[in-house]
Amino acid sequence: MYSAIAANKRNTIFIIIFFVILIGGLATYAGYLTGNGSSAYLIIGFVALYAIIQYYAAGAFAVAASGAVQISKADNPRLWRTIENISISQGMPMPKVYIINDEAPNAFASGRDPKHAVVAATTGLLAIMDDQELEGVMAHEMSHIKNYDIRVSTIVFGLISAVGILADFFIRMAFYSGNSRGKDRGQLAIFLIVFGIVAWIVAALIGPLVNAAVSRQREYLADATGAEITRFPEGLASALEKLKQYGRPMRRASSSMAHMYISDPVKPSVAERLFSTHPPLDKRIERLNTIGGKF
Repeated sequence: MYSAIAANKRNTIFIIIFFVILIGGLATYAGYLTGNGSSAYLIIGFVALYAIIQYYAAGAFAVAASGAVQISKADNPRLWRTIENISISQGMPMPKVYIINDEAPNAFASGRDPKHAVVAATTGLLAIMDDQELEGVMAHEMSHIKNYDIRVSTIVFGLISAVGILADFFIRMAFYSGNSRGKDRGQLAIFLIVFGIVAWIVAALIGPLVNAAVSRQREYLADATGAEITRFPEGLASALEKLKQYGRPMRRASSSMAHMYISDPVKPSVAERLFSTHPPLDKRIERLNTIGGKF
């Protein structure tokens, strides 16, 4: 477990370095073609600023995108106490707790580290889970926080989003430049279109890294860590059975946030696909049942 946490912290650094080299190379090439070296600094500065904002506001963005509402202990004592007990047992800070008004059963964790984390559950999840199953789900989400999965996914998501925004920006600029007369304007428009398309392709190809940020092994690890926390893997296994049975798309879920949830919030069946962030539920349940025999 500790080696996995260290690996996640290392992966964060490697991912940042990779994107700095990639975006820096594109920006430098852009400055070379346009003859304006300062444009490279503007591009790099924008991406860096956007990624920093994403990093520090990851929890707030996730909450806003999901429509979650923050609660206190009095609002839902059952959910609050479940998370509070796990926090105390693991020596972790109590995360902010949210509820999403959605009949689709699901839950997610987000933030940059255990001190700045949020945990959310849907009303659908709370309705169908018994206490042991709810504890298993929350232990899984708290494991993502404990193992720093949330930091890796936050960094990758912010950088990829920045590249996507740049692609859209350059393509739009190209159309405005194309309306102007003159040979130089025409060449600039062509460059902007090409650069925008390249940036879009880069974002689209690297997009699966968002899914890999909390990879299948990270999900298995969170399941195993959650089972270790509760000492009752059958609870999470039973919860996953219910997610498989009652799973449905969430109303406000987006594919960009899919990796944060305990099961895919857009199309539950996508868990069977090759590039899914989550292993098939049947395999996760099988592993949990195997773990149950070891306690």
